[in-house]
Amino acid sequence: MVTLLLDSTALEVVLSFTERTLAFRRHKLQIDRSCIVKVQLTDDAWTWLRGVPDPGTYIPSAVAMGTWKSAGGRDFAIIRRRRPSVVIDLEGHEEFQRVILTTRHGIALVKALRMDAGEELEDVADIVAERPGRKARAAKPRPATA
Repeated sequence: MVTLLLDSTALEVVLSFTERTLAFRRHKLQIDRSCIVKVQLTDDAWTWLRGVPDPGTYIPSAVAMGTWKSAGGRDFAIIRRRRPSVVIDLEGHEEFQRVILTTRHGIALVKALRMDAGEELEDVADIVAERPGRKARAAKPRPATA
């Protein structure tokens, strides 16, 4: 699983040895926060994959890792099976126009990258630490009073 490191200026995507091998990439991916235009969560990252691997590894419905070249530009993908993912659209990045990552921390990443005016930026580790290990229980409906 990729490791995401986020600070006030950049997002770093740190790959494991296996991910680097399958993605044909030697170094981590660094993205300046100023290049991030839009961040979206998806349950099916395969629909966001465009083009052909150049270089990359592709096993249909199992793994897509590496650089993908299309008419729209170059994308970077680390996709595993049909797991929740995050799609990051970039503008002005020297290498990629889109990054697609399978991660369990997509919601935390979106919250940390939120660029709303007046809100202080948060660290992904702080947001993940706030979430309990289990799902929150839904509030029980109260009976209607007459």
